[in-house]
Amino acid sequence: MAGKLYIVPTPVGNMADMTPRAVEVLTQADLILAEDTRTSAVLMQRFGITTPMQSHHKFNEHDTSAAVASRIAAGQTVALVSDAGTPGISDPGFMLSRECRRLGIEVVTLPGPTAFVPALVNSGLPCDRFVFEGFLPQKKGRATRISTLADDDRTFIIYESPLRLVKTLEQLAQACGADRPASVTREISKIHETTVRGTLAEIINHFTENPPRGEIVIIVAGKPDTGHKVHVNKYKPEK
Repeated sequence: MAGKLYIVPTPVGNMADMTPRAVEVLTQADLILAEDTRTSAVLMQRFGITTPMQSHHKFNEHDTSAAVASRIAAGQTVALVSDAGTPGISDPGFMLSRECRRLGIEVVTLPGPTAFVPALVNSGLPCDRFVFEGFLPQKKGRATRISTLADDDRTFIIYESPLRLVKTLEQLAQACGADRPASVTREISKIHETTVRGTLAEIINHFTENPPRGEIVIIVAGKPDTGHKVHVNKYKPEK
């Protein structure tokens, strides 16, 4: 490997999800860019990877991407990882990838873990057409974004923190209707992974009574065809 940027997904929970190819790339790279070197150090130690690491996160990627791309152009092989999942998906990665492509540097993205795919497939909601929204804006533009999603006929996906989950579900219920089918999955691939399915109203009640912990993925059914009744009985929350 020489003069390439490798974008390397890492497990979102279960370490066994790490692929042999990912280990090989990280071992052979000249440098690993990590969202948090302390978090990634645990993963590297687990797989015996001793490649030097450097921080690359949302607070410094504007300043470091050009310098890193120059090192790759000079012949180094660099691997980019985030704390968990696939870099660039609600994590740093886009700016460096764009800079490398601008300079004609080859970018290789490995397939691997990302939280929203298993949550979507496990939701029981249509997954042939969907919208990945990531994290909603905290203030400016939030209401408009939710309104736009509510009118879309595709299943949509949102990442959320446990502290804001109920509030976000209430905002979604107001925009989509409380009877819109949805699913909430937390702690993907970890010991306490759980999925709660139901209408937005049912899920709000569940998490009001059972405050959640861990990483959250919200899946909401698209706006139904006005000519068809929305059936929600098969989405009862799992206990």
